[in-house]
Formats: sequence, structure tokens, C-alpha cells
Amino acid sequence: MAKILGNFLLLLLLVLPSTLMLAGNGGSFVRAEDPIEDAVEGEDDLDVEEADATVETEEGDGGAVYSEEEPSEEEDDEALKPSPDADTYLLFTKPVDQVFAAGELVKILVGFTNAGEKDFVVDTIDAAFHYPQDYSFYIQNFTAVGYQRQVESGRQATFEYAFQPSDSFSGRPFGLTINLNYRDQDGNMFQQAMFNETITLVEPDEGLDGETFFLYIFLAALVVLMLVGAQHLLGSFGKKRMSKSKAPVEMGTQSNSDIDYDWIPKEALNGTSRSPGRSPKSKTSPRNRKAKRSTGDE
Repeated sequence: MAKILGNFLLLLLLVLPSTLMLAGNGGSFVRAEDPIEDAVEGEDDLDVEEADATVETEEGDGGAVYSEEEPSEEEDDEALKPSPDADTYLLFTKPVDQVFAAGELVKILVGFTNAGEKDFVVDTIDAAFHYPQDYSFYIQNFTAVGYQRQVESGRQATFEYAFQPSDSFSGRPFGLTINLNYRDQDGNMFQQAMFNETITLVEPDEGLDGETFFLYIFLAALVVLMLVGAQHLLGSFGKKRMSKSKAPVEMGTQSNSDIDYDWIPKEALNGTSRSPGRSPKSKTSPRNRKAKRSTGDE
């Protein structure tokens, strides 16, 4: 039984490492692909649309890829710019360390200070994921939240915004942009880029994953195999020691003269010197027995 168990554990130790290696190689191949090809061809929930229109915002966790034409010189001149009379700041509250996990909610606080003489109205805050090498490609758009909050001269206001990256984007770099759109009392539109950096989405920490589970099984099987091997080795070593014949012990020669009989009573010695058997009876023939009996009757 121990031999069969040892063979099974040995087979398990040979199969598990190869399985882990194949799984690890498969994951590395997926990460080695071009991100844009993976986003266009590998994701079923992504739609590549090339259009001259502006990008529409959409709700939900799913992503979408959009393409815009390069802006002309007139569009560059008409691009929205921040107002010099407005001071803004951004704070990530979840997560605090700016390590974004795929599929988990991200919350930010946007502060707005009116340092001018005119009143401002904060309209919307929007965010989007872009292709890192080309910001004209929109990987995922997040919902634009409208506030319509008036900030008077010399006042401050704080706004909360949240978005959730798609859980299919883990392990990839993306360009994240967060924009604040506002206007003054004369109707002039402004836009402030609150955040414009390349980030990498990490896999969410879901506790025990499949790879870690198989690693623990492999370690447990290795420990059991070592114990079985040690038990088998000790058992075979003990049997070899038991099978060895014991060396004969020489007792030496003894004689009756070396025995001390002083402590034995003499009566016992005399009894032992006699023959233990009964004295033999004289054998008589049946005729002699009858003669003796007749003599006795007379």
C-alpha cells in the first residue's frame, strides 16, 4: 500500500509542475500581444468605430474603442482651455495610492476655487481610457456626471466623481484623462485636464486564485511524499537489522566440583542420591502364587 501511494504522489509531482508551467506560459503569451490588437480583436465587448463625430459617453463596465480624426488648426485654436481665474485640484480617495484594480470602483474628489471676479458654473466631470501611444483612440469612456453648481467669486466647492474600469483590462497600461468642464457668467466655456497620465490596471486581489491553490497542493504532496519515503527507508533499515543473526555468546565449561552444596540440607542430598524409581518387585509365577495362597489358608 505504501509503495502504491508513493508511486501516485511521484506521478502527481511530475504532472503538477508541467501544468503550472503551461498555465504560466499561456498567461505570458497573452500579455506579450500588442495591446491595440488585443483590444480590437480579442475583446468581444469592444467595438472599434472610426467616425468624424465627437465621442459619446456611455454607461456600464464594458469598454468601447473609438477613433477620431486629427484636429485641424482651427480646431486647435478653438480647443477649450482652463480659465486663469480658476484653481483646481484632484484627490484620489479610493484607492489612495493610485493603484487601480480592474473591475473595482475608483473615487476622486475635485476641488474648485473661484479666484476671479466673475461667477463660474461647474457643468460636468468626465473620464476616459486612451491608447497610451495614441490618445485619439478611446479604449473606454466613463459616464459624464453633471453638477450645474455655481461657484461665486472667492468661494470654493468640492465635487465627487467615481468610475469603474472594465475587469477585462487587467495587466495593461492605459492613458487616463479626467476633465473638468465649467463656464463663466458670460457663457464662455472652459476645460481643465485634472489628470492626464499613463496608468496600469492590476488584477484585483480576490484571495486564493487557481495558481496559488495548485502551488499549495504541490507543496503538500511534496511533504507527504517525503514523509512516506522517510517511513519506507526507516522500515527497510529496521528489517535489515532484525534479519541479522545474533552472535553466539560463549558460556564456558562448568564442572560439578564448582557447585556449592553447603546450603542444601543433608536430608535432601541423601534423597537425591537414591534412585528415584521404585524398587522392582520380585516376579513370581502363577503356580507359586497359588502355593503361597494355599499355604496361607492352612
